[in-house]
Amino acid sequence: MHRHHTALARSKSKSVLGAEQGSLAAFFLILLVASGCTKQQAAPPPRVTAVPVVVAKVTQRAMPVQLTAIGNVGSYTVSVQAQVPGELLEVHFKEGAFVHKGQLLLTIDPRPYEAALAQVQATLMRDKAVAANSRAQAQRISKLLADGVVSPSDAEASSSAADAAEATVAADEAALKTAQLNLEYCKIYSPIDGRTGSVVIKPGNLVKVADVPIVIIRQVSPIHVDFTEPQEYLPDIKRYMAAGPLRVEATVPDNSGPPEIGSLTFVDNTVDTTTGTIHLRATFENSRAVLWPGLYVNTLMTLAQQSNATVIPSQAITAGQQGSFVYVVQADGTVAPRPVASSRSVEGQAVIDKGLQVGETVVTDGQVRLVPGAKVQIKNNLSD
Repeated sequence: MHRHHTALARSKSKSVLGAEQGSLAAFFLILLVASGCTKQQAAPPPRVTAVPVVVAKVTQRAMPVQLTAIGNVGSYTVSVQAQVPGELLEVHFKEGAFVHKGQLLLTIDPRPYEAALAQVQATLMRDKAVAANSRAQAQRISKLLADGVVSPSDAEASSSAADAAEATVAADEAALKTAQLNLEYCKIYSPIDGRTGSVVIKPGNLVKVADVPIVIIRQVSPIHVDFTEPQEYLPDIKRYMAAGPLRVEATVPDNSGPPEIGSLTFVDNTVDTTTGTIHLRATFENSRAVLWPGLYVNTLMTLAQQSNATVIPSQAITAGQQGSFVYVVQADGTVAPRPVASSRSVEGQAVIDKGLQVGETVVTDGQVRLVPGAKVQIKNNLSD
């Protein structure tokens, strides 16, 4: 019985040991198969894809030193007013028409002034006759005084009367000139070449001296543009202006035509303490009548030409959190960001003050897909 139990226990022990060994063998077999599958299914490393970009070379050229501003077109104006009172008879121009200097504009009723002139002329003729008679009488009395016929007092009285008559004639002549002027003032002529506005006082109404303007004429050729620049540019403006006239361009917004070309003609004698700006004025011939009084325009004033300026296309510059930068293409075909400082842009070309060297290559299109160290594929030909 005891032997039977012992044999049974040994048999069970061998069975358990065999089962454990089989389980371990199966476990290692599974690990081996899994490891092989993993090695077979591992993906190859991802290929680095080059980002297509457009590039440009950093060049060196002469670039203008320019200042921009928003200006307001102004003009020389004349307010046409009556110099004599009377009824406005006729307007000899159309409202808004261009008139020339010396052109007849308005007619005031001349009849009262014609009558006044005739009266003054008649008075002058009468007083001339009286003066001539008084002078002849004084000369006769002077001879009688020499002969002792009349007293000295009579001679003096006669001479004084003659002098008074001649003074009256002089006053009549002055009155005649005044009457002639008043009659001339009944016709009003244009004092300048310019564009007329609306007629405030219509024909048939009475006009008064120094009253409201009958019409306002604005000179449109030449014409001027007023604008301001920051006070820190004043020394440069004065220095370059002393060397010669400064060119100013005026461009009307949304106008596809060429800009109007003029020159700086006025620099104010004081800086605006409120805004810290200096008032400037440029004059334009305005032969095409593009500039109009009251219009707002964009001005571009050229101070000088900067030789050997470092230049890149403006679109190459990207604004970042740390300031402006560009992507520079390295020799291995990758890009690296480079901080740059640009003072101005002229016609799509940015002047670089520091950050780039002539001959380097910068990305001008495709920056949004780039990161530092990215591989790039250049799409354009730099020799174009």
